Amino acid sequence: MASDSLFRKLVSRNDDLAKLVEKGYAVTFDSGWMVIRDIPYLDQHGALHVGAIATKLVFVDAAEVTQEDHTILFAGAHPCGLDGAAIPAIDAGAHTLTLTEACSDVVVQRRFSNKPHKAGQWGKFENFFDKIESYVAIISGPAAHKHGTSPLTFRSIEDNPPPSVFKLQDSLTSKAEIADLSRKIENDVLAVIGLGGSGAYALDYLVKTPAKEIRGFDGDAFHLHNAFRSPGRLEESELGQQKAIVYQGRYSSFRSGLKLEARYIDSESGDAFEGVTFAFVCVDKGSARAAIFDLLIEKGIPFIDVGMGLKRAPSGPLKGMLRVTYYSPEDARRVRDLGLAEMNDGPENLYRTNVQIAELNALNAALAVIRYKQLRGFYAQVDALFHLLFDIGDLKIVGEGGDDED
Repeated sequence: MASDSLFRKLVSRNDDLAKLVEKGYAVTFDSGWMVIRDIPYLDQHGALHVGAIATKLVFVDAAEVTQEDHTILFAGAHPCGLDGAAIPAIDAGAHTLTLTEACSDVVVQRRFSNKPHKAGQWGKFENFFDKIESYVAIISGPAAHKHGTSPLTFRSIEDNPPPSVFKLQDSLTSKAEIADLSRKIENDVLAVIGLGGSGAYALDYLVKTPAKEIRGFDGDAFHLHNAFRSPGRLEESELGQQKAIVYQGRYSSFRSGLKLEARYIDSESGDAFEGVTFAFVCVDKGSARAAIFDLLIEKGIPFIDVGMGLKRAPSGPLKGMLRVTYYSPEDARRVRDLGLAEMNDGPENLYRTNVQIAELNALNAALAVIRYKQLRGFYAQVDALFHLLFDIGDLKIVGEGGDDED
């Protein structure tokens, strides 16, 4: 086992976790949870069973953890006392949790809640060691009395987690208990074409997904006006560099599998899209969009195109709409023929000269990424909409649906 395994990092940096291992608990770590197997308990007939405890780890940094609350999850039936009655005052209802294949034997069924009681008052657990000891005494005490069993099996299992694109622990996924949903995205190879305003925000959202690879393309340089409609910090040294280089540098410490290229995409760029499973088109030039559409449709790659149109009456506020259009492999040519996206290079419009619209770029990108996640089953969808329009004036979204699933 490598010396930098998560198990060893956590045990070396957290004394309470180390005490659990040293005492003999069957500790392992999985998807942001500490799992303790070999927890004996009785059923209503006094028969012996073995369950498991799972408790969430809240990461302070890459290796230091703290508790979220006083509750635990339990894999097993409700434990009973020596009298055959269910142990009272701990059940907090049914609950499920999806762990990785390494912990597929741990099938969580319920949540337990029991605060420590000291000096006549309900308190909180000072650390994980006290928390586990308290729950084990409640759950396993009757089994130990009747059968002489112990949870101290010294069967700790060092982690051998599947490879992750993230260079830090993905604590958000474990905290929200959505690991099973995130896995719907992890095999995708995504492409973002255009790293301007909306494209930069789309990239920012996508790097935080577990997609195994993200490719980005933009041949332009990063100038001062780009800083006003892009996410993140600005280093003065970034000005004048290629956008691809700037964003590669910003996210390289966050994840692997990010390949940003300083190049423009046209109908002859097929080599760059081998293996791509979904694309985001974020360009504001009609002729460039037309060529990109030709390429993606020819290769059968599903994609979402974003657009924005703003107008200003004399001395008045800005008006306009944001657009998000999905092109499935089966329906892309028909949707393209509807003329929903600009395919020609018309006169310059206000969007191309006004840069103080970061919130619209971010919203346009957010709508696109939400729609993509709907298609992957991460978010629920009521109607399969392939075309969305958001009106800035009344803050309403209208959409057009159809048979657009990929």
